[in-house]
Amino acid sequence: MASIELKDITKIFRDQKRGRELLTIDNVSLTVDSNEFICLLGPSGCGKSTLLNMVAGFEKPTSGTVSVDGKGITGPGADRGMVFQQATLMPWLTVWENISFSLMLTGKNKAERRAAAQPFIDMVKLTGFENHFPAELSGGMAQRVGIARALLLNPQVILMDEPFAALDAQTKIEMQEELVSIWQQQRGTIVFVTHSVDEALILGTQVAVMTHRPGRIRELIKLDLPRPRDSTSPEFNEYKRHILALIREESALARTDAAQPA
Repeated sequence: MASIELKDITKIFRDQKRGRELLTIDNVSLTVDSNEFICLLGPSGCGKSTLLNMVAGFEKPTSGTVSVDGKGITGPGADRGMVFQQATLMPWLTVWENISFSLMLTGKNKAERRAAAQPFIDMVKLTGFENHFPAELSGGMAQRVGIARALLLNPQVILMDEPFAALDAQTKIEMQEELVSIWQQQRGTIVFVTHSVDEALILGTQVAVMTHRPGRIRELIKLDLPRPRDSTSPEFNEYKRHILALIREESALARTDAAQPA
């Protein structure tokens, strides 16, 4: 699978209405090796989703380069699958039709699309719900459809922007376990944005902790924890205390900066 490289990334958003510029990301360099599961973590507004969108090709850096397997990113591509916070399913299509929608765009007939979708339906444990419509699904089931839709494209990289944030606690745990299982089967490269320290520690092979805005990589932490992860273990909680201390410090610095006169 693919490796990702962000090199000397800076992002400035220009507010034309107010006549000012906002430095959002400042000189970020990060390499994600093939088959890694990296979680981006940091205070609100630090640029986590902006970095993810750069890898997806939805955003372009003001300066610096983003590449996947050495190929520069100039826009969205089938080599990168995206899973959003909301599943963004088409309500008039069934589960299998939503999952295989990209194949319809390439001219595949109904039988081909249906056959291609089934292995991914089974993988995300939606067998039996193939002909249900989005309105008939729970939030967790809808996110499973979104994950299956991304996987069907067989992308080199899966990008996930807080996909479980809106789920209840029990469903979130189930989805985290399911995602780890899928990643272990597929051995893909995943970049996952989250606000939850526990979620990052349950999912990731490493965690990139970002500073407050402008976002930089404060610390890249490689996780040496066995799977399945035990959130009550001393090792897990040692990582948690360390990361929480970093985030609390960055949040305090953000408040101090906000209190300064413009």
